[in-house]
Amino acid sequence: MSAARVVLVTHPARGARAFARALVAQRLAACVNLVPVGSVYRWKGKVESAREVLCVVKTTARALARLERHVRAAHPYECFEFVALAPARVEPRYLAWLAAETGP
Repeated sequence: MSAARVVLVTHPARGARAFARALVAQRLAACVNLVPVGSVYRWKGKVESAREVLCVVKTTARALARLERHVRAAHPYECFEFVALAPARVEPRYLAWLAAETGP
């Protein structure tokens, strides 16, 4: 069974729900939590701020490359966040669900 991955992707508030739904519909993610956030960051020499949505994407190691390709093609930012984390432990039934929902 493929290992679980949690991927962090920030997205503009407008369009975030459709972005998340596409990830689940295409079986790239089993679940995406949408968390409204205020971000402060340096971009092109200036300190900027924006209202965004943090997409907490639950997927598997097997689906990770496909997920990244999709985000690269669909994300509106020139430089988008894509941080994949490997959990230390995942409840076995949840892991089985993740694998089933992100499988072919």
